[in-house]
Amino acid sequence: MVTFIAVLLGAYLIGAIPTGVLLARFAGLGDIRQSGSGNIGATNVYRVGGRRLGILTLLGDALKGFLPMLAGTTLLHYSDPQLGFLALALFLGHCFPIYLGFKGGKGVATALGIYLVLAPLAVLLALALFAALLWKWHYVSLGSVSAAGVIPFLVLILSRSLPLFLATLAISALVILRHGSNIKRLLDGTESRFKA
Repeated sequence: MVTFIAVLLGAYLIGAIPTGVLLARFAGLGDIRQSGSGNIGATNVYRVGGRRLGILTLLGDALKGFLPMLAGTTLLHYSDPQLGFLALALFLGHCFPIYLGFKGGKGVATALGIYLVLAPLAVLLALALFAALLWKWHYVSLGSVSAAGVIPFLVLILSRSLPLFLATLAISALVILRHGSNIKRLLDGTESRFKA
């Protein structure tokens, strides 16, 4: 139990690494939190720093979720409840990073990395929904919230694991809650459209 708690703490610290903040600083953009929407995620980095930096942020944030989860399944052979706690620790690290005063990103990319290990087929189906909505209306937030809303139920259907369903449900609920301002702007018709 003590060892697993140490693993969860390590997972939190890995999840808390602020990829977008670090990349923006290395690129000479200063503090990304002071530019654009102020978010540290890939969409804001893309808008402020360009496509390459946005893609690198997306990959970095996704790998924070993917690599530790992969280690949990292939090296440590964790049970579903353990994987659920590991996923939550990684995700909470991204959303509430100690390095940034517990003010982090919205968690979409990190959740994506986590889900790619737990339920890759569910990710493919959710990504298809995301892509369709982005293509139709050009709102990243709409696609993200919609994909987050369906993926826990896809995980339940495909894995039939209650612990993984509960973990993904908690993660997706937090993703949606952290998009509250985006949802309000969508309803008001003032949300920014994504331009490739």
